[in-house]
Amino acid sequence: MTLDVDQFRSPIGTLVVAARDERLCALEFAARWPRRQRVLARRFGSVVIRRTPDPAGAVTALRAYFSGDRDALARVAVDPGGTEFQRKVWAALVRIPPGRTLSYRELAATIGVPAAVRAVGAANGANPVALVIPCHRVIAADGTLGGYAGGLHRKRWLLAHEGAPAGSAA
Repeated sequence: MTLDVDQFRSPIGTLVVAARDERLCALEFAARWPRRQRVLARRFGSVVIRRTPDPAGAVTALRAYFSGDRDALARVAVDPGGTEFQRKVWAALVRIPPGRTLSYRELAATIGVPAAVRAVGAANGANPVALVIPCHRVIAADGTLGGYAGGLHRKRWLLAHEGAPAGSAA
């Protein structure tokens, strides 16, 4: 399996984007890229990395997003893989508009399994295409930021960039 890969230097750190068949299958902070590569190898088997400018148009979309087009990432085609449950959670995440947040509890209720708060949190954390599937828009029930694999400073920055009140549900 060949993955087209590029890097993008964003205001919150260097991001690595990977696509196959013009669909984004990974978007990861550079420091976490080796771990993501292992996950991709488990998913696809043997993986060959091919340096390609702007795979799936993701770099162009990231540039537009960080320049103020809050909807730019919604135009990127994705192939996140995952289980049926994870895909259900990720589909719900994509429906959270920029500038808004939901709690893990609200997200679980949105997908029809209100008791599955922890499972929703785990699916959120397993998201392979951060930003495009906006897991940063999910916060704790008490209005605090909760967790974020990229670090809470990045989550806070992203929410502020999108106009969401950081640390409280909108």
